[in-house]
Formats: sequence, C-alpha cells, structure tokens
Amino acid sequence: MLKSFGTPPLFAEIYGNWPPNVVALHGWNRNRDDFRAVLRGLSAVAVDLPGFGASPAPSEVYGSRKYAERVAEVLHAVGNPVVLVGHSFGARVAVRLAVMRPDAIRALVLTGAPIAPSTRPRRKPKLPYRAIRMLRRTGILTEDALERARRRYGSADYRQAQGVMRDVLVTTLHEDYQQDLGRLTQPVALVWGENDPEVPLDVAQRACGIIACCTLETVPGVGHCLPWLAPEKLRAVILNALGAPVAS
Repeated sequence: MLKSFGTPPLFAEIYGNWPPNVVALHGWNRNRDDFRAVLRGLSAVAVDLPGFGASPAPSEVYGSRKYAERVAEVLHAVGNPVVLVGHSFGARVAVRLAVMRPDAIRALVLTGAPIAPSTRPRRKPKLPYRAIRMLRRTGILTEDALERARRRYGSADYRQAQGVMRDVLVTTLHEDYQQDLGRLTQPVALVWGENDPEVPLDVAQRACGIIACCTLETVPGVGHCLPWLAPEKLRAVILNALGAPVAS
C-alpha cells in the first residue's frame, strides 16, 4: 500500500502492520522498490525520497539534512522508535536523521554508505575535461561550454540528473559526515559488499572507527547494490537489530 506523508507529499510503501518498526531509504536514482525482497513479511516503510519514485522533486536545492527533515515527517507519523535502513545516498540521509532525531531511531543498518573518506586515491577527471575547466577559469570558454563538458565527462548520475536534482547531487557529494558519525548514540550495523567499486570497504572500516557502537559485516562476491543482490543478508541484519530470531 502506498501512503503519503507531509506537504509536498513524500510517498512510501507500507509493509505489514501499522505502525512499522523499520524505515528504509534507497540510494541515488533508485526508489522504494529496491527493498521489496528485504522487507517482505516485516512491518516496515520504504520511502521514495524527494525527486525519486513517486515523490516529487524538491522546489529548491536540498542537502542531506533537508532530506532528513522530510523523512522525519514519516517518523512523526510512525510514532515509535524504528530501525532505520539506508543504502548509499539513503545512508547519508539516515546518518543526519539519526543525529537529528535520536529518540525516534533505535538502531541504524547502513550499506554502501559514502559517509567517510576513502584511502584510495581519487580518479582524476579526464584530460579534456581538465583542460576545459582551466579554459573556463581563464575566461576563454563560457559557462555553457563547461556545462556541456560536465554532461559529456561527468558521472552517470550527473548526466542523468536534471534541473534541481543535479544541484542536489553536487551539494550532497561535497558534504562531510564525520562529525555526525561521532555523535551517533544508536547501535550501527554496516553491511558491505566486499567488491563495492562505488564505496570501497575501507570507507566502512573508517566509519566504524568513528562510530561509538558499530559492527561491520562484509558480503563476499557482492558489489554496491546489496539490497537487491543479497537481500537475505540485509534482512538478517535488520532482524538482528530488531531483536528478532533469524531462521536458519
């Protein structure tokens, strides 16, 4: 069942009985359907974050804190502490929300979460794009020319994003989460694809070193898309966070 929260509406899929005890937040350019296999049979809510799925794009540029404020409307409607699950971009929002509303979140389960720096060297932009940026800085090329280069050489997420969502992407990519990680009071379970090329395992290891109460479980043979490639693993960790037995 699809339910809306707040104004403008934030849509979410309801699983099982109300009130739920799990709330799930998807990754960038994804939607609530990513958690179908994970949440089936639980009392849960899978949210379409603003700009994805059924939820309309924001009318202004949101950072992760503003996204967290919107999801807080769901927590207010739920009315009891939940296990908050976040994948990738949704994990960014989950961290902000857990600091903002510690009373409403009993535990965090995060996967593929870009919430700490990686020790891996950053890949340099392609040489033509670096040259175009330099020419723009010197005033030889226009901003329109630079934007065309961004669309050609930028990431797939950047190329696919349109309008305000492109600015949202750029804003959140430049955010820092380390201070908020140190402020988390809830138990945090990190579940990571061992072969995640998007957010390498060392990000999880560094984040776990900052968080006061943290566990890290790696899943062999899985990359970044763990919610639909290994849903049973994520489900088991959620059940453990709920204190429920896991069937063997």
